[in-house]
Amino acid sequence: MPRDSASRIDPDDLLKAYTLGYFPMARSRRDESAVWVLPELRGVLPLDEARAPRRLLRTLKREPFEVTVDTAFAEIISACAASGKGRKDTWINRAIEDAYLELHQMGFAHSVECRREGKLAGGLYGVSIGGVFCGESMFSTERDASKIAMLYLIARLKLTGFRLLDTQFLTAHLAQFGVRECPDTDYQKMLSGLLNVRADFRAAPDQLPILTVLQSITQTS
Repeated sequence: MPRDSASRIDPDDLLKAYTLGYFPMARSRRDESAVWVLPELRGVLPLDEARAPRRLLRTLKREPFEVTVDTAFAEIISACAASGKGRKDTWINRAIEDAYLELHQMGFAHSVECRREGKLAGGLYGVSIGGVFCGESMFSTERDASKIAMLYLIARLKLTGFRLLDTQFLTAHLAQFGVRECPDTDYQKMLSGLLNVRADFRAAPDQLPILTVLQSITQTS
């Protein structure tokens, strides 16, 4: 893979990159090009290892948000790209934003949205390829909104045939869901074994019942 891309990222090249474990990141929101990244240590969540803090599950039971999928992809990626509290800049530039919008139109990129009283409070987006869902970014303007989106994502992935959630990197935020690090050599083996798995992100209902989401988390922390 080339180290830097031109200002436009071809969506077919982007999908090919995912099959090799690469993904693009810009040095800043204002940068015109993107760097192709292949982490030596990868953040991964085999879905049968998913867990969640008990406090978050208690919050989930109160159903604080209306959770949907693929109803506001452009708004989600725009919110993830925007600067915010404690985040003056982001790695999502215009070329990346445009490329993932194209992938969404092609049916490969998806979003999970959390709303309160109709207003977007948080969410996430990523790319589905075979039995792997590659999470890209998340945001929230209200407490727990992105975490609730994550729980709904895990439930949906389990229901629709996915085996692995690739988070790219490990953070403390992600570790509470069971995400762990693995060397690139191990990730490549997992990836190659899952590319031919048939999974369909949209095969489950757009709005999952709360009980279904709770039952998808069999471990707590």
